[in-house]
Amino acid sequence: MGDDLGPDLISDLPQSIIESILIQLPIREAVKTSILSSKWRYKWATINQLVFDEKCVPYCNDRLVVEKSLIKFITWLLFLHQGPIHKFQISNPHLQSCPEIDQWLLFLSRNDIKKLVLELGEGEWFRIPSCLFNCKKLTHLELYRCELDPPLTFKGFMFLKSLILHQVLISPEAIESLISSCPLLESLSLSYFDSLALCIRAPNLKCLYLEGEFRDICLEDTPLLVEVSVAMYMTEDIAEHHEQSLDCNFIKFLGSVPYLERLIGHIYFTKYLSLGNYPESLPIMYNHLKIIELYQVSFEDMKEILVVIRLITNSPNLQQLHISGSSTIPSATDVPDLDFWKKECASECTLRQLKIVKLADMSGVPHEMEFIKFLLASSPVLESMTVMPCVYIIENQMKMLIEMLKFQRASARAAVDFIRD
Repeated sequence: MGDDLGPDLISDLPQSIIESILIQLPIREAVKTSILSSKWRYKWATINQLVFDEKCVPYCNDRLVVEKSLIKFITWLLFLHQGPIHKFQISNPHLQSCPEIDQWLLFLSRNDIKKLVLELGEGEWFRIPSCLFNCKKLTHLELYRCELDPPLTFKGFMFLKSLILHQVLISPEAIESLISSCPLLESLSLSYFDSLALCIRAPNLKCLYLEGEFRDICLEDTPLLVEVSVAMYMTEDIAEHHEQSLDCNFIKFLGSVPYLERLIGHIYFTKYLSLGNYPESLPIMYNHLKIIELYQVSFEDMKEILVVIRLITNSPNLQQLHISGSSTIPSATDVPDLDFWKKECASECTLRQLKIVKLADMSGVPHEMEFIKFLLASSPVLESMTVMPCVYIIENQMKMLIEMLKFQRASARAAVDFIRD
């Protein structure tokens, strides 16, 4: 960058702009700018976002060599760094639990850290040191495969808005306390927990993502929730526990979320909602709910069907409905109770905003066909319905198609696509 190359316009830019440029580079490349000239020697040292991924150290087949290089690089970089660090992220499978991480976190707790992501390699789980709970300015915390034990003196992260815990070992009491002591929390993601019974109190929570083996979930104080995504893995003992319970899972989970806009329920979700004493009618209307996605719904289980019907009919502004089934062809001796549809789906019921319906893994069982009939007859602005039959039930596909063509449609514009392999 000498005079023979013309004026050095970049070097004379304000430091804040240079930092914005360096942040866009991989951390290793940002540090390499120190060799450009004497002006650039420590330009990198004030960047406030440090991300250590797989590219931050040279590739090597020996994991231990890579790990040692990574530890040395991070320690060296923090030693030379100047000023606050707002974001610190380790997402590297080569790094496992080591004493140096405690030192890094202690350093970060004194440098105004706001966003912290720790995703180490699979191996011995890392125990989070207590100094993490001194990071008072945290707004985003993301932890993977570690042990977390908040000290008794911990009063909460007053500025935390996003919390992601993946395979984190923490007691139910501790996680409930952690969530409730973050008054600004807006996004919560918990995945791969085992037999966790959880009561969530988060008055500012807007987005909730749950995946794992949950013994129980109660949304007690989450009035602002707009998006929920749940994947549940239900063991026999958990199912038996709920069968014997007098509480209604539907009310516990969805009874106090009036502003919900999008609901995604993966495996066993409708099964979970159907357990317990079910009320004659729901005490809530979902006036903001526009998108419902429910996967692996059993149309052989009347209580699961009821969950789906109640959700739909209590969502007057529903626009998109995606459902996949998990039913099997019934035996000749099975006689379905089709009077259920006359009782639960009154003729005046209208889905006034429903425009798009996608149904997958349909087996053609009677209750599935009645459900399709109900949707077509109750949706005056329906634009498209896509039905994808289960690939394992070939012999029923033509019968399904012929029966569907006979169904009355409330919308003359509704295009019904039956997709066969």
